[in-house]
Parts: sequence; C-alpha cells; structure tokens
Amino acid sequence: MPQPLSRETLSLVADPLAPPEQVPVVWQRSARARRVSLRIDAAAGVVLVTLPARGSRKSGLTLLQAHARWITQRLRALAPAQPFEAGASIPIGQVPHFIIHAPEERGGAFLHGQTLVVTGDIEFLPRRVADFCRAEAGRRLSQRVAHHAARIGVAPRAIRLKDTRSRWGSCAPDRTLAFSWRLLLAPDWVLDYVAAHEVAHLRYMNHGPSFWALLNSMSPHRAQAEAWLKRHGPGLLRVGV
Repeated sequence: MPQPLSRETLSLVADPLAPPEQVPVVWQRSARARRVSLRIDAAAGVVLVTLPARGSRKSGLTLLQAHARWITQRLRALAPAQPFEAGASIPIGQVPHFIIHAPEERGGAFLHGQTLVVTGDIEFLPRRVADFCRAEAGRRLSQRVAHHAARIGVAPRAIRLKDTRSRWGSCAPDRTLAFSWRLLLAPDWVLDYVAAHEVAHLRYMNHGPSFWALLNSMSPHRAQAEAWLKRHGPGLLRVGV
C-alpha cells in the first residue's frame, strides 16, 4: 500500500494569462510504483501524487505543472462536499432525505418518510448516519443479490460492504461479493444492475461474451446504469466528507 508522506497546498499555473490556482496535493510513496503518477481523489477533493521508492519530489512537481490545466479543470468539476450534518440532505435511492437531529428519540438512526432521523448527542450524528447508510445498503444489496442468484442458480459465499473509490462491486475467487455502500445513494435500478453484474460473475469469472449475454438477460438497464455511474458516480464520493 502507498505510504502517505504529506499534504500541502501548491500554486499551479493552469493559464499563463491568469493568476496561479491553489491546489491541495497529497504526496505518497509506493514501493510498487515504477514511475511518478497522479490522480484526482474525488472523495477528498485533492490531487494524489504517487512517487516510486526512489522518486523525487522535483519529478512530482514537474508532473503537476505539466498537467496543471487538467488538474484544475477536474477539481472545479467536482460536486460540492455533502457532510453528514443536521439539516443536510442526502440522496437515498436518489431521493433527497433530510437529516433531522432528534436527541430525545431512541434508535440510533432511522427513516421516517423522506427524513433520516438521528438520535443521541450531536457529536455522534455523522457516525450514526454513516452506520445507517452502510447497514441500509447491505440490506438492499442483499435482497437484490438473493433475487438474481436464485434466478440463475448460484450462491455467494458472503457479501461485504466497503467504501471503495474506483469499483462499485467485485467478485472474489472464493465467491465473496463486495459492494460500495455508496450504491445506496444511486437510483434503485443502478444498485440492482451492480448487484446483477457481480452475481453474474458467480457463473462466469470473466467479461467474455457468455458473461455479457447472461447479464443482459438479468439486467435490461445495463447501458443506462453504466452511463449513470460514469456521469454521477464521482458525485457520490463527495457525500459524507
């Protein structure tokens, strides 16, 4: 795993005719990396610069400046951060739900109509919302996995919930399925598609023609779901940050 080194704000010149732009940069080092690389961490809203074991900071700075325009455009395009706080709205099944703090109530966090009621002390609210989202995502994904698995006669070994940044779901060789809890924030039909996709891997552990034929029979909205995730997926990473 890459080892974090430091975080700082750097001035990058994206346009020679405009003032430099302030960009948050996180430096990390990886023994497996063969060259300097950079990517946008959509969840944190920063640029991640990965240096190989003997890579220099100077080479990282050179790469940052060479891609200054791309970096600043990508950072500007990020959706605003949506922290878990009282009065905020989060999309559950793409339907806006307002977070209501009710300290006198009991039950941790629960849905009431189109509100998410969170009980207890205010300092525990972000964690309780996060715990609710993970549990609710697990409940909904488990239902869809069971539905699709029964249709094609397969069974997963287990279902795990994660907070991944680049994959919405995965199927391990031991038949364990893993999903991002953030699928809870997407439309139900998108969540259903990702569940079907990973269940189909229980029959075909590849992306060959037989896999796609099976998946198309299980999920009639494959193209729309993939397009939705490509367009709106990065915004889901900004929820709860």
